[in-house]
Amino acid sequence: MNIRLIALLAVCIGLAAAKPAAAGLLSATGQVIAILGGDLFVGEAEGHLNGAGTLTLHLQKDPALTCIGKFTSSAAEGGIGQMQCSDGATATFHFQRLSVFRGYGTGDFSRGAMSFAYGLTADEAGPYLKLPAGRKLSQTSTELKLVDL
Repeated sequence: MNIRLIALLAVCIGLAAAKPAAAGLLSATGQVIAILGGDLFVGEAEGHLNGAGTLTLHLQKDPALTCIGKFTSSAAEGGIGQMQCSDGATATFHFQRLSVFRGYGTGDFSRGAMSFAYGLTADEAGPYLKLPAGRKLSQTSTELKLVDL
């Protein structure tokens, strides 16, 4: 019994020490790269142990345009969510996990198609994103951009 208690305590301490500064206890944050209506949005998702989470994105070329959302997920079924942007645009989406902290999804955005990847680098996210025709992602040392081919 004492061994189980010590093991549980060690796991909790390990999770607390490993969490990103912005995440709460038993939660994790990860980068999100999204294409919404042909525009590049970037931001973060925070997922909790119970499968619920939040999403915050902004338009890369105009950070004043923001979107916030909520989602639920499970390892077996993936996840679903909804999002609303500061300009009134809305989205519903679904996603699949590649691992606990990585995945991709698609959805319906009020101004067009939606595709996104989370927990992946720009290069890794590429195959999961539906980029506008004639455009590609370009990563500099400081920012990610959507540029002409």
